[in-house]
Amino acid sequence: MGLRATARIAAVADGRGGTALPLLVGDGPLALRRTRGEGAEAGVMLVGAMSAPLGGDHLSVEADVGPGARLGLRSAAATLALPGRGGAPARYDVRLTLAEAAAVRWLPEPLVSVRGSDLRVRTRVELAATARLLLREEQVLGRTGEDPGLLRSRLTVTRGGGSLLDQELACGPGAPGGWDGPAGLAGHRALGQLLVVDPAFAENPPAAAVLGEFAAVTPLAGPAVLVTALAPDALRLRELLDAACATYGW
Repeated sequence: MGLRATARIAAVADGRGGTALPLLVGDGPLALRRTRGEGAEAGVMLVGAMSAPLGGDHLSVEADVGPGARLGLRSAAATLALPGRGGAPARYDVRLTLAEAAAVRWLPEPLVSVRGSDLRVRTRVELAATARLLLREEQVLGRTGEDPGLLRSRLTVTRGGGSLLDQELACGPGAPGGWDGPAGLAGHRALGQLLVVDPAFAENPPAAAVLGEFAAVTPLAGPAVLVTALAPDALRLRELLDAACATYGW
């Protein structure tokens, strides 16, 4: 049996133009710290208190954001997926629930798939029709000069009860053949995406575009926009996604 740990956050409008955090609880390797937010936003930092996830671990982050509340959620450092002794896969689940007029920025540091690891990541977001979301995911396949582990990741987003985005990724040893070839990652070791859901896009939707050779902007029927990028390393990937965030985010 591996470690099981859950971090839980509840954010509500405080009635004075800000956001309160009536629930901020983490256990095991998942520690939560209140930080300074921007404007009406409440800031929360996810701090890793020990090495995790190891094979067999199951970590979860859950955030419920009430009507009109704003939450900025970040992590203090990269997450390393590490092999365990028994060979069982590790799981890392993130669930975000946003009520009407709520706004969340989920901007964690990269996830690094270490050689010999086996990690399954599942991110689920449920948005009310007037909610806003800024979500970044960055995945690095192996440390410097190291082959990656097996990484399987799925992102599902609903808005107003309907499906907005449902996509799945698998890469590393044991993933379907061709994941590293020209039709997949083309030899790159850093991949990421930026998802922005904003009701304002209904009247002024972003246009499809190419951001360099290995990054693209895809409008979604949300109203939303998805930016996907490949890069040789984490630094270049962050540069691409930061530029996209400055254009499409808030």
